[in-house]
Amino acid sequence: MRGVFVTGTDTGVGKTVLSAALLLRYPGAAYWKPIQTGSEDDTAEVHRLSGGRVIDQGIRLPDPVSPHLAAQRAGVVIDVDALQSRESNRAVIVEGAGGALVPVNESQVMADLMEKLGLSIVVAARTTLGTINHTLLTIEVLRARSLKIAGVVMIGDRSSDNRAAIEHYGNVSVLAEMPHFDPLTPECLQAWSESLPRDLIT
Repeated sequence: MRGVFVTGTDTGVGKTVLSAALLLRYPGAAYWKPIQTGSEDDTAEVHRLSGGRVIDQGIRLPDPVSPHLAAQRAGVVIDVDALQSRESNRAVIVEGAGGALVPVNESQVMADLMEKLGLSIVVAARTTLGTINHTLLTIEVLRARSLKIAGVVMIGDRSSDNRAAIEHYGNVSVLAEMPHFDPLTPECLQAWSESLPRDLIT
């Protein structure tokens, strides 16, 4: 599988909007969210924002909680090994649920799915207070599993100090800085997506 896996330092950081921007930047790719919890349809939102190819398959659970808990409440077990994209002829932008250590069943976390897919990781991080610790912890977890980190995208009001600290202490590149768009439209996201590197997906 070619592509990237978008994870976040925590829930609600902006992974879905970033994934849509990546799909705009790489229109030949497809978007896939293997595990979705809650009533919000991230796949539909990515399609609205990008108009690109989306893969609407995987685990869909109604409760807006951690995947392992949502699965328990629904009476199902998430099998990481059974999660696979049917797209074999194009790159895939995969969006995780929550962060790297979010449990998906009794013994596995989201990072286990990252390992299975073998994609480079793009970390979505906030720009606000606390982001240095959260981002460095995420980077450390990914490196402990020998996962390749493509870089970090910081989301929110710009903070040059936080960016510099993450790049220095994390020994990682901040690929881009994405503002909060108000309103969030396909047009503004398309324009911003041009700031993303061209060589993330090869």
